Formats: sequence, C-alpha cells, structure tokens
Amino acid sequence: MSHTPTNPPRWQQDPADPGRVVLSGEWTLAHAPALADCLCAVPEGTATVDASGVARLDSAGALQLLRFARRRGLGEGAMRFSPAHTALVQAIEDVSGNPPPARRDYGFGAALERLGRAVHRNLREVVALLGFTGENLWKLARMVREPRRFRLTATVAHMEQVGLDAVLLVALLSYLVGAVIAFLGSTILRDFGAEIFVVELVSIAFLREFAVLLTAIVLAGRTASAFTAQIGAMKAREEIDAIRTLGLDPIDLLVIPRLLALLVTLPLLTFIAMMAGLAGGVTVGAFDLDIPPQMYLARMQETMEVRHFLVGLSKAPVFALVIGLIGCLEGLQVQGTAQSVGERTTSSVVQTISLVITIDALAALWFMHMDW
Repeated sequence: MSHTPTNPPRWQQDPADPGRVVLSGEWTLAHAPALADCLCAVPEGTATVDASGVARLDSAGALQLLRFARRRGLGEGAMRFSPAHTALVQAIEDVSGNPPPARRDYGFGAALERLGRAVHRNLREVVALLGFTGENLWKLARMVREPRRFRLTATVAHMEQVGLDAVLLVALLSYLVGAVIAFLGSTILRDFGAEIFVVELVSIAFLREFAVLLTAIVLAGRTASAFTAQIGAMKAREEIDAIRTLGLDPIDLLVIPRLLALLVTLPLLTFIAMMAGLAGGVTVGAFDLDIPPQMYLARMQETMEVRHFLVGLSKAPVFALVIGLIGCLEGLQVQGTAQSVGERTTSSVVQTISLVITIDALAALWFMHMDW
C-alpha cells in the first residue's frame, strides 16, 4: 500500500533560542519539491538544526539536510537526528561526503612535503628490510640446530628455477658484453699500438666487476620478480594465512629455500659469466686483433692474479641475499589485490637492481683503497 504524502516538511524557530531550528513532518522523496523550499526559508545565523522530531526520513531527505549543513558551514554536532534515523544519515554521509580530489600544489612547501613523505617511506622500507634480514638469519641459525625444518625438495626445485634455467641467458649476455668490451678497448688502444692490453682490460673487468654485476642484474629482473609474484599471489589467495593456521612457519617454508637456492646458484652463475666474458674477449682477439687464442690465454695467465677472481666471487653471496630478501619481503607485503601484486613486483625489481649497483660501487671503491 503506497504512502500518501499528508504530512509535509516543516520547520519552526525555537522561541527560547533564535539560533535553533526544530524540524517536523515527513522529509521524504514524496515531498521533494517542498524540501528545498523549506530549507531555503531557514534564516541565516542558524547554529543548530534539531531533526529528532521528524516523523519519516528517507535518503532524499537526509541528503538534503546534509547538503544544507555543508552550505551553511554547520559543525559536526549541529545536526541532531533521532536514534532511528542515525544509521541512515551516517550511510548517506559516507557515500556523499567524498570531496573531489584537490588540485596538486606545486609550491615549494608542497614539494618539501612530498620529498619528506618519500624519504619516510624509503626509511620504512630500509627498516623493514633490516628486520626481515635479522629474522631470516636467526631462522637459518635455528635450522642448523633443527635440521628437520630444512626443505630439501623445495630448495632443489628453486635451484633449478633460479640457476639451471638461467645459465644460457647469463652465458650469452656475458659473452656478448665481453666481446663488446674487447672491441671498444681495442679501438682506443690501437691508436697507441697497445692492442695486446685488451687481454688485461677484459680479464680484470670481468673477473672483478662485470660477471657478478651482470649475473646479479639478470637475476634481479628474472628471479626477484618471480619470488614477489609467487609469494604475493599466495598472500592474495590467503594461502600464507592457511600455512600459519597449520602451525607452519612461512619463512621456513617459502623464504629460506629460495635464499639457499640463490646462495648456491649465484656464485656458480657468476663463474659461468666470467668464463663466457673471457671467451668473448678471446673471440674478438682472434678474429679482429690477430691475437691467437694460445697467445691470448698465455698472456692472461702471465698477467692475471687470483685476487681478481676472488674479489668478484666474494660479492656473489651478498648479491644473492639482497635479491632473495627483497623479492620475498615484497611478496609478503602484498595487500591482497592484483594491483598490489603488480606494484610490489615492480618495486622489488627496482629496489634490487638499485641496491645491487650501489653495493657493487661501494665494494669496488673499498677494494681499490685496500689495494686488493
């Protein structure tokens, strides 16, 4: 049975308090034409609107009252509703109270504010990474005392994914970069009649820097993103919560096998990259510089020292920890949506590559000053 609009909306000024207006009647869609007229007639200077005596209120009436309060600049407690209407008004306010996005301020103060917020976010990421590193080191030590926590099958599977599947890519890129370095170096050294020094150029560059750096960058883009996407998808599907419910530790189950796989395979891939880079130099020497492979290898054996090889290989475990920790941490920080998975995957690649290059630069300076 439809409701007949017989009780129109009304307002009345409180005689004892001129700043207070009391509403009555039915504030519903059936009285839509009268709602706006009634509110327009409310005198300026009204500080309180008492709607507790309203007989019926629907979404149209609540929206009109909320808009009236915003136009008049009334405070939060200026509108009073009956307990029966409070939930409806709150729901309408939540829906209609979203203001349009403010225009971006390009002033100096706003720029400093954005810079400060970015620095604060980065500091939080650093603190989270340090805490995550400590947690994993402690649980690795615990695994030594409790070998039953070690997941051999998962570790071997990740070694295949991280190491074996990346051999061809790492070897090909290192071979091409070694050939390019040899070719460019010979172009410069030819003007001085010192083309033979290409052997030292390629050997030192690849043994100390390029092999481990190229390998780490390839794994940062290939493996860190895979770790983040895999763990992030599990987080989005609430599988990690299920792991905790079963009484298992997600760090032991998901993170440590990936870290151990990287710690084993990245030094091996670095060695393969060294050999491939040197092979690229030998190829350019044989076909472009008229340096026979036997002569190239003999000079390399005479001039190279084992310390160059050890310096390059010593950075591989550090890079493996960085790649594994950042990739897994970003996956565990996924919020549960597909967009969050994509954002965290991108963030893990950017963070890993940036940190690897930074650590490599600092390590190169330190080794140089130590005369190693």
